[in-house]
Amino acid sequence: MWVVKLGGSFSGEAVLLRWLKVLSQTPEKAVVVPGGGRFADQVRQAQKQWRFGDRTAHHMALLAMQQMGRMYSALEPGLKPAPSVADVLELVGQGITPVWLPDPEELDRDGVPASWKVTSDSLSAWLAGKLGARALSLVKSVEPPCQDPGGLRRAGIVDPEFPAWLPEGIRFRCYHCSQFGVLQEQMHLVAREITPCQET
Repeated sequence: MWVVKLGGSFSGEAVLLRWLKVLSQTPEKAVVVPGGGRFADQVRQAQKQWRFGDRTAHHMALLAMQQMGRMYSALEPGLKPAPSVADVLELVGQGITPVWLPDPEELDRDGVPASWKVTSDSLSAWLAGKLGARALSLVKSVEPPCQDPGGLRRAGIVDPEFPAWLPEGIRFRCYHCSQFGVLQEQMHLVAREITPCQET
């Protein structure tokens, strides 16, 4: 299984449709994690204005991810919303690409902190661990300066908690949003059980 988090920062760009199409047709079992994008930005602005707590803001940001996920499912018929980990597994078992809509109660039960330090990056890593996924990919609107999780954290590309949530031994790579063809090729290689050359 391959968990792919699509950054909400490029949700207004035409390239989003290419990503959704690629992920709905991949030979590998894929799970899409939506970023909160502009919906999450509205939460940040509201919290700054009204000064409510991080727990409330975190739950509102999860709803922002849900909104984005609903939009993804509406844009690409091959994607279906999945409100829980159990729903994700059920859709994958049916050969359908799920879009995960994170459930605040499920995350609370698993002890995921309600903090801005845990964004959709860390949540995608948490989901990959729960699913026992073989790979996790983050798709960003900026060019990643490296592939090291710690380096990405220091560069501000991923949230501060991401390296700690990344499952041990998982295949991880961060992509620029223009690289949908690269991810597609790697998924085909894995599906054919061919090991691609190690990236330098």
